[in-house]
Amino acid sequence: MAPPVPPARPGPLAGLKVLELGHYIAGPFCTRVLADLGAEVVKVEPPGGDPIRGWGAKAHGHPVWFSIHGRNKLSVVLDLKTQRETALRLAARADVVVENFRPGYIERIGLGPADIHAVNPRVVIARISGYGQDGPYRDRPSFGAIGEAMGGIRHLTGYPAGTTDLPPPRCGVSLSDDVAGLYAAIGLLAAVYQRDVTGTGRGRVIDVNLVDSVLSLMDGMLPEYAMDGRVRQPQGAAILTAAPSNTYPCADGKWLCVAGNSDPIFRRLAATIGRPELADDPRYSDNRARCAHARELDAAIAAWTRTLPAAEAEARLEAAEVPASKLFDIADIAADPHLRARQAVLDVADPLIGPTLHFGAAIRFDNEAPSDFLSWTGPALGAHTEYVLGTLLGG
Repeated sequence: MAPPVPPARPGPLAGLKVLELGHYIAGPFCTRVLADLGAEVVKVEPPGGDPIRGWGAKAHGHPVWFSIHGRNKLSVVLDLKTQRETALRLAARADVVVENFRPGYIERIGLGPADIHAVNPRVVIARISGYGQDGPYRDRPSFGAIGEAMGGIRHLTGYPAGTTDLPPPRCGVSLSDDVAGLYAAIGLLAAVYQRDVTGTGRGRVIDVNLVDSVLSLMDGMLPEYAMDGRVRQPQGAAILTAAPSNTYPCADGKWLCVAGNSDPIFRRLAATIGRPELADDPRYSDNRARCAHARELDAAIAAWTRTLPAAEAEARLEAAEVPASKLFDIADIAADPHLRARQAVLDVADPLIGPTLHFGAAIRFDNEAPSDFLSWTGPALGAHTEYVLGTLLGG
């Protein structure tokens, strides 16, 4: 009996063949983006499965995180060390290969760029690592936290000097892995365009790393440092270059983010909090002046927010057209009517874990329903091995 054929994938990348040799987060995040856009992604997992299958909560013995992490992908079990030839056959039919092993590993097992290009000169190879494929730190081990530390963002997510002895916290998700995955997706699509549209006809090797990816987010800090040696310091919840823009405590113990940066918005904000005279005070006449006196402004706004529940304060500011939002936790996200209406949060029937929720597609095309991108949830380990090796490779 022939293995069941997965449903055809919709989307602008339908027909693009991607081979994922990655594990954990960065490489699989890159291919998840491609899969959501319609690419055929063959995810190669070792006999024990991607280690990420062991992370987080489980339902009915299956990891719930993998429902999203592996969605729209074909799971194939291969031991790359002993089934190298099969992996090369998969690479030979691919448009793109994505890997995020430690530099040098895939070369040692005979699956490096030279080996892959020998069987498929057109394939684009995206390589994601901690520090890059060269440089003095190339061989150092790294995870997302290290990329965030060296890339500069962990310094900025700390607290203003003198406020606490606590270490700078992380943002709560694997930011450097995800940003590197996005850069890898952008880079490989650019290389595919160059190969197929401008007509070079050849594959390329893309080198993306966690540190550089985070570093690229650091605004204008390098030219600021080059100008006069200034080093941007942690500002807590505030923004150094705009005021008032901060997060304020509310009567119900929740927090409210308020951005009253422009002059017209600040005037409306001042009226809403019952302090209209602030808009005519020379200390707050424009953004530069308000930044110089941000502490006093924050105290005035916080005195108002402390008297109201976050939802009520947000509603009053919304009525005055002042940008504001309570800090959403995942329960707020799951219940929010806007996110539901936009299908940024989707109800999904996962055959392995039961009814669940997924994030919708972050990129929308024309008037297509955002739910159309989801062909299947993260599959069981090796669910598509027979189909891929028997049907796609022809046995």
